[in-house]
Amino acid sequence: MAVAMHQISPVAHLPVVLGVVRKLNMAALIETFCPPHPARVLSCGRGVEALLLAILDGHHALSKVGARLEERGMLPLLQPGLTRTSLHDDRLGQILDTLCAANLNRVFGAIALHALAVYAISTPWLHQETTTLTLYGAYKEEARPVEGPVPPRPASGHSKDGRDDLQQGLLRLGVSRDGLPLRLGLRDGTTRASTETPVAIEECVALGLDGVRGMVADRKAYCKRTLGLCRAQRVGLLTWVPRTCAVRPELEAWGQQHGPLPLLLDKPGRTRQEPPRRWHGHRVVRQGEVEYAEGRLALAPLRFLVVHSSQLAQQAAGAYTAAQAKEVERVAEHSQRVEARWFACAADAEAAITDDEGRGQGRRGRKPRLWRSHALHSRVEAVSFPKKRARRGRPPKAEAPQVEVRYRLVVHPEALGPSEDAHGWTVLATTVQPEVCSDAEILQAYQEQNTTVEPGFRWIKNPAAMSPVWLEKPERMAALAMLTVVGLLVYAVIQRHVRRYLCAHDRHMPGNKGPTAMPTAAVVFALFTPVMRVHFAVDTTPSFQVHGVQDYPLLVCDAVGIDQAWYQGRAAEQNSLPWTTPP
Repeated sequence: MAVAMHQISPVAHLPVVLGVVRKLNMAALIETFCPPHPARVLSCGRGVEALLLAILDGHHALSKVGARLEERGMLPLLQPGLTRTSLHDDRLGQILDTLCAANLNRVFGAIALHALAVYAISTPWLHQETTTLTLYGAYKEEARPVEGPVPPRPASGHSKDGRDDLQQGLLRLGVSRDGLPLRLGLRDGTTRASTETPVAIEECVALGLDGVRGMVADRKAYCKRTLGLCRAQRVGLLTWVPRTCAVRPELEAWGQQHGPLPLLLDKPGRTRQEPPRRWHGHRVVRQGEVEYAEGRLALAPLRFLVVHSSQLAQQAAGAYTAAQAKEVERVAEHSQRVEARWFACAADAEAAITDDEGRGQGRRGRKPRLWRSHALHSRVEAVSFPKKRARRGRPPKAEAPQVEVRYRLVVHPEALGPSEDAHGWTVLATTVQPEVCSDAEILQAYQEQNTTVEPGFRWIKNPAAMSPVWLEKPERMAALAMLTVVGLLVYAVIQRHVRRYLCAHDRHMPGNKGPTAMPTAAVVFALFTPVMRVHFAVDTTPSFQVHGVQDYPLLVCDAVGIDQAWYQGRAAEQNSLPWTTPP
């Protein structure tokens, strides 16, 4: 019996990804907007599947899509007879051009709405956030088209990633509470994030989603124009009130005076050593100025939620203690410098006390900086010094010694300890009425902003930072950004269903810090790393065998609802599922 080895393919998690993509029927949806050409070997829908696999396969240049998928053994699974030469740069660039011409927002909207229908996902809140999408390579300035979709223009500007040397675009997403992106906005690199909120509101209303209570946005959304637009269109908005607004310190003081507030939310600590995390709060109605579409300003009742968080209070107390320890050295240096000064009269010393306490003019016209965690108490001290005689020689016995009195300041620093209720306050503003959503639901919705939008943007940063070999045009850049967000949608679907499956069956899987029931999709993908498919022939009979499969990859297949056949055992080629059958 002769055994001949043909190919070892590290398929890893890619069949699971392709199974979810096929379950969402993305290729058929894409081809409704971009009909396949009979002369093309690779249709637009299959090309999008290949790009999604490349994006979710890790950090590498997109010019190596064909070589990477061939190494993974995924080309026959994508399309019968497909070779790496069909996934060349020109064809992939043409696919991106076709997607951009078909209106990226329409294409992405159809995919997102279909995903909601397939997995029966509810969307009570839409979370809004912006970030910069860093772009490598040079993009020439071109004339803006008069008709048709206008692609975003890459530009240089302040980058949130600290890469001001690279060009960028502005990416705005509307995400469900499960992390699924439902709305996509790609703007010019010089667009201000604060002007995007009104546009996001209009686009979310155009989606026509059922059961949406409102939108959750960051502090840039708290402005007169946004509040007026939400009231005019009867759209619920939940945002964070910045500290620069006058109503913020007023409501924080109100909360300190009317404490203790009712308990809204109670969660265990993140670790066994941490105490439980509790949020107390109460709603307050205040008259605020809003601006309507025609530019008219008016006073309208606004609902605020004053919240005290034990977790924020603990963090602020730790930061205050650390800042106070650093300030001790500066206070000691300042006290030594002040006490080294001498004054001819008590009046000059009293004037110096005024300047030292921060009530003076300041140096060079600057405002004096008060000490944040110390109070300095100064007093005037008179010191007598023997005065030097004008004449030389020994003084007569009858001559009284001459004394000179000088004055100086003696500083006594006092460390200030903040009150227990001084830290940990947050103020939320919303246009949602109390009968629609309670205070606890408002707080829970805003906390989901950190667990849905932010992790998604952190995921986007690495895959989007690929070397754009064939992205010389803004149209292709915009199409690749849209596909990156579609990759985030697939990523979020897998993560959501694995977490729900583990919670429903009281199961755990290995995580970064031990067993967990809430793994990220990156942790789930890491469990597939040792999985490989070995193709060999026994005499003249071709066979394959899957190595490295444990219980967890099969559990993931059950969680996302795809067939386990691609991760199971050993089979003869003629008795197994065809290699071109989707999982």
